[in-house]
Amino acid sequence: MKTGPLRVLVVDDSAYNRRNIADILTGSDEVEVVGKAGDGEEALRLALSLKPDVITLDLEMPKMDGFTFLRILMVRQPTPVIVVSSYSQKENVFKALELGAVDFVAKPSQRLAPDAALRREILQKVLLVRYLRPLAAVSQRNSAIPPLPRSTATPPVLSTAQPDQPSARSVANIAARFIVGIGSSTGGPTALLEILSRVPEKFPGAILIAQHMPEKFTRTFAERLDRKSSIRVSEAVDGDLVTARRAFICPGKMCMEAVISQSPSGMGWNEIRLRVGPPSQHDRYIPSADRLLRSLAPVGSRAYGVILTGMGDDGVAGARAIRAGGGTIIAESEETAVVYGMPRAAVKAGVVNEVMGLPQIVDWVAQLS
Repeated sequence: MKTGPLRVLVVDDSAYNRRNIADILTGSDEVEVVGKAGDGEEALRLALSLKPDVITLDLEMPKMDGFTFLRILMVRQPTPVIVVSSYSQKENVFKALELGAVDFVAKPSQRLAPDAALRREILQKVLLVRYLRPLAAVSQRNSAIPPLPRSTATPPVLSTAQPDQPSARSVANIAARFIVGIGSSTGGPTALLEILSRVPEKFPGAILIAQHMPEKFTRTFAERLDRKSSIRVSEAVDGDLVTARRAFICPGKMCMEAVISQSPSGMGWNEIRLRVGPPSQHDRYIPSADRLLRSLAPVGSRAYGVILTGMGDDGVAGARAIRAGGGTIIAESEETAVVYGMPRAAVKAGVVNEVMGLPQIVDWVAQLS
């Protein structure tokens, strides 16, 4: 972990925003603003000469836009970048994350209003850079994902339905053989993209995801994943039926649980539906991976929990419940996690069956059958 003040370069074409962001950061003894840039060309020149620890970046800039800046920066001098973007630029934010930005802060409009919560979020996400793995290693993790091998895993099968008739893009009520619950935070969007883009068309399970993300971004994120995946991906709605070949993203500012109706024979379930609602006073993280994973415990050995990159310990209590119910927990390894917080907490708590790098997690999920 880096010691001493974090050296920050502030990049925004608005002088008003540059001044406000700089004021927010210089209010902390842990941060030193070493430069400001009003366009992409100036930002690249300062980044290469000043070698800051972190860059805050507005994507819409003259001369050289934020995407071009990111592409060049990540090749020449990989540096943690926090995107500061308006709610109206949601699609651009996810493109920036795929190009190498580590996180983002959403502002209500193009002008950065002096809102206390927003100021706190900007400072927190800049300070989070202390806990990042070296960016050169982060940028290499996706390229390390090998071709998908033939399936060798054979998890327990619950349903006797034959999931080989309807198209994966149709909404067919094919009973899921198993449920995969995923919890993630910083670095999660790109990891989830890798996982969902490799899930096979006739995936016999369902995937439920709690990604820490603002409320107005989760739908755009789900739509982006849907375009990249062979299975149907959508933002969850209260009452959604959970079936095979489906993935659901918990809406921001909400929590999601699986409601399981057991079959009369006790040999499985009749159906699983989603309960989506506001957080309780006990939810420390929103969306809550703990809440999601805990709700999967009744699935027993057909429940799989995956804890990906992120700060904090969200997912530990839920993972413990899944393990107690006979399910399996996988944690992302320190070698590939952008922030080794959530996985570390799960490993330390002794609730993990296996630790895997992201490429292995991608293969593992894709091979479930």
